[in-house]
Amino acid sequence: MGPRHRAAPRRPSHRELRPPRSRGSDKPAGPYSIDDFIGDALALMDDLGIAVFDVAGFSLGGLIAQGLALKAPDRIRRLVLVGTVANRTEEERARVEQRYQELATEGPVAIAQRSVDRWFTPEYIAEHPEVREQTLQRMAELDPAAYTAAYRVLATTDFADRVHEIQAPTLAIAGEGDVGSPPHMSEYIVNAVADGRLVVIPGVKHNMLSVTTDRIAKEITAHVDD
Repeated sequence: MGPRHRAAPRRPSHRELRPPRSRGSDKPAGPYSIDDFIGDALALMDDLGIAVFDVAGFSLGGLIAQGLALKAPDRIRRLVLVGTVANRTEEERARVEQRYQELATEGPVAIAQRSVDRWFTPEYIAEHPEVREQTLQRMAELDPAAYTAAYRVLATTDFADRVHEIQAPTLAIAGEGDVGSPPHMSEYIVNAVADGRLVVIPGVKHNMLSVTTDRIAKEITAHVDD
């Protein structure tokens, strides 16, 4: 769950699922809630006849994955959270609220102009200058209203007071330089859940899936195959 980066190697025991867009609606009208996303994921698994499954989520997808593990603990075998949120400080809550207000006012592309430097390190941008334009192009293709409604869920959701209820073995992966989902959030999660393991990847910020794809794929594979 999250941006379309291929962080999982294809193997005979895995299959790729391509759900219908928004389960029948191209861009359903907001506002959205975290329960909308959780319910949609469970409904998809029901439609596919999959009772028990591993779940991995990145960023907002990590919040959805936490919610799945809390709402349907008997259905989640193993949990992977990448660059996800928990236990924001007051300062962090204020910053994400400010970004949400800026997004609602200025739109995704204007925000992305500033966000590229939050998502990638200066070294990575210097080595891959095309990443800035590619990111802006992807953001320009988004539906502004739908993206803003989804970002509101990211900005206002925090399961800090409930993560201790998660029973599924949990792998939390954080980027060392991630300012929106810093390592202390993943550390909080693994210390709270029944069975948690933390991996902090050095030298990366939030968009680690496209920067360290192989490393993350190996960590996920090891976790779900354990």
